[in-house]
Parts: sequence; C-alpha cells; structure tokens
Amino acid sequence: MISKALKTICILFLLFSAAPVHAEPPAKEVLAEINLARTNPQAYAGFIRKFRRQFRGKNYRLGNSPTLVQTTEGVKAVDEAIRFLSRQKPLPPLSWSDGLAAASAELAGEQEASGAIGHEGKSGGMRERIEREGEWQGEIGENIGYGPAEARLMVMQLIIDDGVPGRGHRKNTFRRAFGKAGVACGPHPRFGNMCVIDFAGGFWGKSK
Repeated sequence: MISKALKTICILFLLFSAAPVHAEPPAKEVLAEINLARTNPQAYAGFIRKFRRQFRGKNYRLGNSPTLVQTTEGVKAVDEAIRFLSRQKPLPPLSWSDGLAAASAELAGEQEASGAIGHEGKSGGMRERIEREGEWQGEIGENIGYGPAEARLMVMQLIIDDGVPGRGHRKNTFRRAFGKAGVACGPHPRFGNMCVIDFAGGFWGKSK
C-alpha cells in the first residue's frame, strides 16, 4: 500500500562562486558521498574540519584556485555542521533508484537550458516529476546544490547548509525515513554546476 500522508520536504540552497567551473560531479559519486556521511558521520566531520582551514572571514579558497567562494555565515555554519556530525548516529545507506534519478534529471536538464533555479519546473514541482516516474512510499524530498564540481564538496555544501535557517538539506541527507535516492548532475549557466537529489522512503518505477 502506498502511503502519501507524510510531509513533503523541499528547500533550495545556493552556493555563489566567483567563476563557473563546467565539470559536474558524477551522480553516483554524489550518492556514495551521501551514504558515507550517513553511515560514518564522524569520519565526515573530519572532512569538514579540514575544509574549515580554508576560510578567511566569510570566504574560502579551494586549494590553489584563485577563485574565492563567498558564504553567508562563514565558519559558524561549518562549526555547527561539525557538531551535528559528531553527535549523529550512523544511518543505513540509501539505495539508488533509476526512477528518482530520472525525476532529478528532468529538472537538471531544464535548468541547464534556462539558467533557472529552484524546485519548480515548467512541468511542475518535485512531486509531479517523481510521480511521472513511478509510485513512492512514506516521504519524499529534494536537495539542489549549485556550484561545486566535486562530489565531496557538493555533499559538504548541503550538509553545512550555509544561509538556510532550517538546515533543510542537512535534514534531508540524514532523514531516517528515506531509503531510496536518485541523483542527476549537470552544468548550470549561472553557477557552473548543479546536482538534484530526489529522496523517497520507497519507490517503484513504472514498467517501460
């Protein structure tokens, strides 16, 4: 029995960088990073501690790159994420779903062409896209990250959730109710790269 009584969660997060980099992270690497964070949050806290050293005020520099990335909160959000991960109990990994990946790809492809941002597309929002691909159970949610070209940086950005008061992307990443996920990444004309991650408690794709 498919239950659709629980809350739908979808929140937008943006990373503003000085120059776009057109080399989006592979989708399955993004899910692997999410699963590493879910199954070993203390190890992921170590990655973010290392990342913290790159901050100068509210900006940080990636390696030897001349590009400075501007944040809203600076190390405040980073430190909060480290504390969260240090206390977080391990969770089961998410299973890959081709149907959820197709729902994610629909939005990523549209925004690649239009330069738009957010969860609403020309043919509807997250729920409409997911239900075109199949049936979901429990809860659904969606994260969208803009900017980073590496899977780990993309996932760290969503966990830190700079500038998002409710930390919705972090909550989605560590939501126990989710068991399935699909990811689509691609270029974005304004921010260089983007990834869309759709989550569900359970998901059954339509037979083709």
